[in-house]
Amino acid sequence: MADIGFYHLTRTDFFAALPALLGRTLGLNERALVVCAEPAQLQQFDAALWQSQTPDWLPHGTAATAHPEWQPIFLTLDGTANPAGANFLFRIGGAMADPAIFTRVFDLFDGNDEEAVLAARTRWREAKAAGHGLTYWKQEDTGWVKAG
Repeated sequence: MADIGFYHLTRTDFFAALPALLGRTLGLNERALVVCAEPAQLQQFDAALWQSQTPDWLPHGTAATAHPEWQPIFLTLDGTANPAGANFLFRIGGAMADPAIFTRVFDLFDGNDEEAVLAARTRWREAKAAGHGLTYWKQEDTGWVKAG
């Protein structure tokens, strides 16, 4: 079973929150699969990760990149494949992917969007029923705060 952390974004958007989490992932010598909800979002993440200042190096690839198995971070719309062999899964904005094949899952959702919050609650219930370990993180003025 995976450890699934639900990340309730209230102060920043996905593009500001994800680079720091991916930097920590790389710091642990782990690979990340980032599953985006739509093509435009994937393109925005692709550009944002190359332009990230903190951390300043987030090497990554997409389906358009040769040798996905070499990519420490792989951006995709397809939550059914893991071409980079990642242990960490990042589900962005409700993008779906099976958490069972990952060690750790980060489910990031927009806390200012009531529909997104309700969908995250549904994913929480489903993950709990499946027996995954769950944690809930909320953005506060001081950073991420673990609740519950």
